[in-house]
Amino acid sequence: MMSRPRLLGVALCVCFGMARADLPPPVAEALRQAGIPEQNVAAVVYDLDAAQPLLEHGVERSLNPASVMKLVTTLAALDQFGPAHTFKTRVLLEGKLDEGILDGRLILQGGGDPALTQERFWLLLREIRARGVREIRGDVVLDGSYYHLDPIDPAAFDDAPLRPYNAPPAALLVNFNTVSLRLSSDAEGIQARFDPPLVAPALVNQLVPGDGPCNGQREQMALADSTLTLSGRYATACEDRTLPLNLLSPEATTAAWFRRLWSELGGRLAGDVIVGAAPPAARLLLEHDSLPVAQLVRDTNKFSNNVMAKMLFLDLGAARYGAPATWDKGERALRDWLSERELECGKLVLENGSGLSRIERISAFALGRILRWATRQPIWFEFAASLPAV
Repeated sequence: MMSRPRLLGVALCVCFGMARADLPPPVAEALRQAGIPEQNVAAVVYDLDAAQPLLEHGVERSLNPASVMKLVTTLAALDQFGPAHTFKTRVLLEGKLDEGILDGRLILQGGGDPALTQERFWLLLREIRARGVREIRGDVVLDGSYYHLDPIDPAAFDDAPLRPYNAPPAALLVNFNTVSLRLSSDAEGIQARFDPPLVAPALVNQLVPGDGPCNGQREQMALADSTLTLSGRYATACEDRTLPLNLLSPEATTAAWFRRLWSELGGRLAGDVIVGAAPPAARLLLEHDSLPVAQLVRDTNKFSNNVMAKMLFLDLGAARYGAPATWDKGERALRDWLSERELECGKLVLENGSGLSRIERISAFALGRILRWATRQPIWFEFAASLPAV
């Protein structure tokens, strides 16, 4: 039988704070060398077999935890949904299906799957083909009504809108809302293309061969007036590189991946890919399950995936208060869960549950209390398996 770990520690680093306490000399020296004042750090360390912590430093201060906030969101999701729960993407048909030809519309209805990757989306479309749909003579309708969110400016957080960590959540989100920029060098120069192919934005490649490191390409991109311009040097020694970009809206990203993968599977589409809601008369063709929550939590925490954490936060709200999911419902659901487990955090500030926020706050004391509670629950080993190893 496995035993639980005996030590648990939490540390939060922020840009302000007044609490003072002694830290171990190696920790204090590391902070000094990094230019981080001790009063800007909160830490707590427990021996799980003891009633009192081994170390406390600024534990009552409510500070910005950055991605450590994901631990609260993912623990709540694992406890509320259960490790085996899945989120469902539904496929519906409107019109007549005869000998592989759908004389009508195909509807993809999102259910908040946080990890509908390119590969899993391919499996969904393959299942549609296996159910007898070869040609769609109407439109493909993308139904994301399970979430009701205002548009998000991907540049608002840190003026880096192309970074995948700034991707917006959506009830129907494919490949974490990223497309790939594929770069390569050959005798003719530096080649660049989008995968999947895009109608917009236009891609202007001004890269020239050169020497240098095999990183920094994102700093050589400029998106303006529906054109992505690449400039500067590309080291020929780098050979082929693939950069994921948060380039389009969730609807446009899903449409691009649908066209690419549907064509690869031998499917044909006469109509367009549009945004809309499933009509009441549409009939269900299939339901596609997400990965189980235990795996979703593991991927969210191991890779500190912001958009996955945001979607789990929203899914908690929809599960408790009904669709459509909103940020307000997600916050209320998480606070209700803390209250029901007698884990209330008086100084807790929530925005999206991912930590990619300037305003989210929690104290080291509260976070340590939540994690100590987790070690006594049946889900502990699933949750512990999700934690990155330093």
